[in-house]
Amino acid sequence: MFARVTAYKLKAGAKNAAIATMEEMKADILALPGMKHFINVLGDDDSGYVVSIVESQEVSDNNADRVRALWGRMADHLAEMPTPSGGEVVANWTP
Repeated sequence: MFARVTAYKLKAGAKNAAIATMEEMKADILALPGMKHFINVLGDDDSGYVVSIVESQEVSDNNADRVRALWGRMADHLAEMPTPSGGEVVANWTP
């Protein structure tokens, strides 16, 4: 498995609108090929992380254009367009 981790920063006051937009995008996010798990974490300072677990780095790389388009739908709420990073999942534990 591969995890794509993307740090992002919202514009001031954009939290509620950004969450609403994300909810509207849920079906498209979960429909990405190879998607296993999607987590979005947002701190009190309006900075956050998206962690997407997918089947492989190859699948993640093949999704790059679709993912950029999804981030584009969030552009009005973002301080700047984020740059993703990622790596091999070496632990994925659940109690």
